[in-house]
Amino acid sequence: MRSRSGDEGSVTAEFAAVIPAVMLVLAGSLVCLQLGSQQLRLQDAAAVTARALARGDAAPTYEGAARSTSTQGDLLCARLSLAAQPPLFVPLSAQSCALA
Repeated sequence: MRSRSGDEGSVTAEFAAVIPAVMLVLAGSLVCLQLGSQQLRLQDAAAVTARALARGDAAPTYEGAARSTSTQGDLLCARLSLAAQPPLFVPLSAQSCALA
């Protein structure tokens, strides 16, 4: 069977055009996964910090995070914030409260 003239190599050209788009989607997905993971770790650290401060214990530190505390009635709240860092360049923050 003969192919129509001019169609030879079109699949290769289309494949070459799609590869950068697939790589961009894959990279974006990996960045989102990393951000979600970092946010979960930060939220867990904020909860541990709030509980420790409410008990009167020394609060653990989360590397690179700025900590602030506040009280809201009977609750002692801890907020952890991470500045934008490479390769994600997105600032993150988490807050958790514990009964004082």
